[in-house]
Amino acid sequence: MISPAAEASGVTQSAGLDSKFIWTKREALKTFIGLAIVTALVYLAWILGNNPDFGSNASFSLLIGVALGILFERGRFCFFCIFRDLAEHRVAVGTISILVALATGTLGYSIVFALFLPVPNGEFLPPSAHISPVSWALVAGAFAFGLGMVLSGACIAGHLYRLGQGSLRAIPSLVGVVLGLSLGLIGWNDIYLNLIQDAPTIWLPDSLGYAGSLVLTLFVIGTLAVAAIAYSKRRDRNYEVLSNPFDLKSIAYSLLRKRWSPALVGIAIGVIGTVAYLRIEPLGVTRQFASASRTILETQGLIPDFLYGMDALAGCIGLVGQAITNNGWLILGLVLASFAAALAGGRFKIERLSFKGAVSGFAGGILLGWGALVSLGCTIGVLLSGVQAFSVSGWVFGLVVFAVVFLGIKLRLHTFA
Repeated sequence: MISPAAEASGVTQSAGLDSKFIWTKREALKTFIGLAIVTALVYLAWILGNNPDFGSNASFSLLIGVALGILFERGRFCFFCIFRDLAEHRVAVGTISILVALATGTLGYSIVFALFLPVPNGEFLPPSAHISPVSWALVAGAFAFGLGMVLSGACIAGHLYRLGQGSLRAIPSLVGVVLGLSLGLIGWNDIYLNLIQDAPTIWLPDSLGYAGSLVLTLFVIGTLAVAAIAYSKRRDRNYEVLSNPFDLKSIAYSLLRKRWSPALVGIAIGVIGTVAYLRIEPLGVTRQFASASRTILETQGLIPDFLYGMDALAGCIGLVGQAITNNGWLILGLVLASFAAALAGGRFKIERLSFKGAVSGFAGGILLGWGALVSLGCTIGVLLSGVQAFSVSGWVFGLVVFAVVFLGIKLRLHTFA
């Protein structure tokens, strides 16, 4: 039984663990299949790494995707879900996870930047970092992206890991993302020439140096954490206190069923983001979708032969001609690893898809795709990787997206599905 005091506080106790987590043959089979999927992905990464046609970057990208898929699924690291928890239920644990990821990644990026560009002088930016112009196009893209999150029920990364959980609504949403990216590409030259070309690219170390930028960024993140905790009125009931966390049943329960610590998930994502940037490129989940959209449009002659600034601007929309980019391998690993984690933990369930849900998901996906194209990335590429890179564009994107999602939830727009 759960005590009334514990229930009121939102924290359940371990007395109900035996009834909730019974290790049956069915559970063992699910776990075995989940582990087999992860093992197969690691083996595929080994094959890719030993194949000169793919190279080590594809292998490493796949492994990063596997790690992110498990972390996103086990930590419920979905920006929309986290923002909704704060706006609708005044639960701040997910917000803390995002802020910890930002703080950890910021520390890591500082070290990497010092290696690439020891003295910021205002003339050069760190290579490939997501430091993009601050323009009205960024604001418009962030507004569309935030509204798309509300209507579709997740950001792009959220739809990918929820697809692994069995979300059928993610399918029309991701189809909508491809269409939205295509619409953005069709109108890109006008948007770039009128709104982005002359916009300033603001990188904090140019003015404050690395030390000043780090102190300012960590101060803002800390202030936001204090504000989120003060705004929070209840604790998330998914984080249970176990009376004996070291017996085998409790360990299995903690790994497979109990939601992972938001602080640990945030730290892990921040570290992975730093390693990804040092090894390949900053984290993002839109490059493969954008590349596929561009290939289709070029084949049909629907976009100009030259897209101004597209391949030169820093962001996870920067396009390449590969059929499967490194980002594509990351996405594959993310989806399959989230499926493995959900299956092993008993959270995989085919979600019923209504016509209304499909329409709102598709419409929201179009907004997500268009917003990501115009903003040069999404919540992972612009917000997470951008803020960690000391880019003002990351803060602008994050502020607008959060404001739109918060307002949309208050207006109950997310209930249209």
